[in-house]
Amino acid sequence: MTQGAEGTVEAALHRFDAVPSTMDVLHELAEAGAATGTAVVAAEQTAGRGSRGRRWQSPRGGLWLSVLLRPARDATELLSLRAGLAIAAALEDAHPALDVRIKWPNDLLWRDRKLGGVLCEARWLGEAPAWTAVGVGLNVRNRVPEEVALMAGALGEVLAHATPETVLDLILPRLRGLDGASPRLAPGELAELERRDWLRGRELAAPVAGTAAGIGDDGALLVRAPDGRAEEVRAGTVRLADPRGSR
Repeated sequence: MTQGAEGTVEAALHRFDAVPSTMDVLHELAEAGAATGTAVVAAEQTAGRGSRGRRWQSPRGGLWLSVLLRPARDATELLSLRAGLAIAAALEDAHPALDVRIKWPNDLLWRDRKLGGVLCEARWLGEAPAWTAVGVGLNVRNRVPEEVALMAGALGEVLAHATPETVLDLILPRLRGLDGASPRLAPGELAELERRDWLRGRELAAPVAGTAAGIGDDGALLVRAPDGRAEEVRAGTVRLADPRGSR
C-alpha cells in the first residue's frame, strides 16, 4: 500500500507468477489487515476453484484475479451479480460490439459460450462479515480444452489484441468500486440484468423445474413452475431441460 496525493491509503495490487489460489492469498492478506480494494493477480493458479468447490482450470494466458471488499453487511450473492455487471460493462465500454451475457448466478457468456465466472467468499467476525473476496476467472489468451470448446470460449478469439493485462486494467477499477452496502439491486441494475440475463425464458430441469423468469432485487433466480407458481431460487446448480440450450 502507498500514500496517495492527499494522504489516503491506496490499495495494493499483488502480482504472482503462480499460486495455488489468488483467493487464498487474498484471504491471508485480509486477515493481516489489507486495505479494501487490495487485489491479487497471478499468471497461473495451480489449485483454482469455482463455485461449490469445483476445480477451475487456470493456465497461463487467462486472467486470475481476486479483489478485497469489506461490506458492512452480507452482500455475497448480490456482489456476484454486481461483479458480473461491472465486468460486462467494462469490456463493452472498450469493445462496444462485444455482447456479454450473465448466467445466474456467476457465469459470463458470449454467444452461448462461457468466458469466465465470478466467485465471492465471505469471512465472518462473529455475526458480521469481516471481508469478502471477489474472485474473477476469465479466459483471455489461454487455450480452451477441446472437450469443452463448444461450451467455453476466450476473449482473445473475438478481441485480437486482448491480453490478461489489458483486461485487468479495464475491470479492476470497476471491481474496486462495487457497491457492497445496498441490500437490494437498484432499478438500473435490474434493468441491466434483464438485458443480459442468459437464462430468461429457458426451460430448467434444476434446481427446480420451470421457466427462468428473471432475477429478483435480492439476487434470487425467479422460476415459473409448470403449475404457474413463482419460485425463488437462491442456491443450486442450474441445469437446462434441453441440454443443447435451445429456448
